[in-house]
Amino acid sequence: MDRNVPTAAQLRYLARGLTQPGGKLPLFDEDGQMVPVDVVRTCIARGLAAPWFDNPIKPDWIVCRLTEKGRRLSDLTGGFQVQDGDTGIRLAANDAG
Repeated sequence: MDRNVPTAAQLRYLARGLTQPGGKLPLFDEDGQMVPVDVVRTCIARGLAAPWFDNPIKPDWIVCRLTEKGRRLSDLTGGFQVQDGDTGIRLAANDAG
């Protein structure tokens, strides 16, 4: 798999920030399960998400927001809803900024 192509889980995570105030990204998925920390950390490492603030009650939770790069990618994919685990998206390394 191309490391520059976001996974289905990453796209779902980022898309959910499009409708939230300030681009806040979810801590939990649509089924109420914690978003996997590797999804969050990879999005941060790629510059698609940024830590927003520390949660004093749950310091191990990473509260993030969309970055401009993450917003552009999500807009580019139209908040793409993934089915069957395949994004069907092939981006050049610089397509998302």
